[in-house]
Amino acid sequence: MHPSDPEFDARFVERLQRRDEHAFSSLVVAYEGRIFQLVWRMLGSKEEAEDLTQEVFVQVFRSIHTFRGESKLGTWLYRIAVNLAKNRTLYLARRHQRSQVDLVDAESVDAHERAQGITTGETRRPDLDLVGSRAERAVLECLLELDAEYRELLVLRDVECLSYDEVGAITGLLPGTVKSRLHRARSLLKEAVEARLGEKVP
Repeated sequence: MHPSDPEFDARFVERLQRRDEHAFSSLVVAYEGRIFQLVWRMLGSKEEAEDLTQEVFVQVFRSIHTFRGESKLGTWLYRIAVNLAKNRTLYLARRHQRSQVDLVDAESVDAHERAQGITTGETRRPDLDLVGSRAERAVLECLLELDAEYRELLVLRDVECLSYDEVGAITGLLPGTVKSRLHRARSLLKEAVEARLGEKVP
């Protein structure tokens, strides 16, 4: 059964709340790759993303008893991951440790996603699907320089391809607010990438 299936969620929540180790292992297999992909694009560091991914599942295990089924289990996991990533970003900023994108990290993430069978869909936005390592690096670096609220919207909607309702459930924003802020985020990213590359992008 697919992880997004409501019955999968209901059964797994019940088993997880009983501290069923097999259920927890299955949950990790189902979501680990996607959580890693999400937090890597928010933090820009493979090492930080690996550590934070583990932290997400530790928190899930500790707090699964608080889950009431008011959203999908996957949405709840994403919300935890986004909040931890934002907190980690603030922590690094206070220590003046700004994330720097390493192209090796980008290649590692691609390999990781292929190994996990992860795809973000065949249709990608032009401003997030630029061709070539130079453009790819520029997009990732500019994405990291955006305010966290814009960055998370771009990652959730344009990279993870979640619906506006799902993004709203994760961020706590109304769908209309998601759309307006996302439009602004796309414009800011496009301007930043063009300034860095010195050329127009689609």
